[in-house]
Amino acid sequence: MPVGRRASIALGGALLGGAAPVAVEVAPGAFVLPGEAAEASAANLGAIANTGFLLGRDAVAVVDPGGSLAHGQRLRRAVEAATRLPIRHVILTHAHPDHVLGGAAFADLGAEVVAHARLPAALAQRREFDRRVLAREVGEAAAGSDALAPTRLVADRLALDLGGRVLDLRAWPTAHTDHDLTVLDSGAGMLWAGDLLFLGRIPALEGSLAGWLRVLAALRDLPAVRAVPGHGPASVPWPEAAADLARYLEALRDGTRAAIAAGIGIAEAPSRVAPEEARRWPLAEAYHARNVTVAYRELEWE
Repeated sequence: MPVGRRASIALGGALLGGAAPVAVEVAPGAFVLPGEAAEASAANLGAIANTGFLLGRDAVAVVDPGGSLAHGQRLRRAVEAATRLPIRHVILTHAHPDHVLGGAAFADLGAEVVAHARLPAALAQRREFDRRVLAREVGEAAAGSDALAPTRLVADRLALDLGGRVLDLRAWPTAHTDHDLTVLDSGAGMLWAGDLLFLGRIPALEGSLAGWLRVLAALRDLPAVRAVPGHGPASVPWPEAAADLARYLEALRDGTRAAIAAGIGIAEAPSRVAPEEARRWPLAEAYHARNVTVAYRELEWE
């Protein structure tokens, strides 16, 4: 199949939602399976994050295997529909369950599993809890879902050569989490940002608010013209697409600082910090209060 054109690959048989799933070719040889803008449920089987894969001359790299075994199987079938090349690398952008619990679908391949140097500690801390939550959210369909243990760790940067396609993997300081990893496909001008970039649903802050703003500024300087967000459309213009996320994070920072200065306690702050900005975002009711609490605990010690 020619990779020099934009295309969608329809897969035979659906694993999710009754319709044939599709992988969208966002750049030549770069495919994204868009996630649903929702919380994990029995209806979507945890397929709420963007996942995808990149084709080189010799091999395939998967970027995030998905949120459940069914999601990972869907992604693997997308790879098989696009190419007969072997999957030699599975890249984990961070340890959140909607990005990693589909790893079991790739466990038999012996692929190299690449992640930030701090991801194994995060995975060990949350893996069993995340599996229990997935079972609660999606029911029996969660059976068999599990993350893959990393076999190659990135402390700073790593180049992966797929054959005529070199990926620049970069480990970032604490931002969305303390173990965020991005993939820059410089030949295609494409940044795979993981959850350092949210669109269409409110960001979830776990790591450092100040750190996320610093990392986002650094990402804007990378040589990319398109980005694949962890959540949102399959690809977006870069760095323009960072504007909404930056506005939310700045409103969260400024509003939290103002609440602390006014003597508003941590329990009351979630209802007082950046309410107008929060209302712009889907799923704000599930995440904004927690974001404020995380920001408050960080910023009260400035």
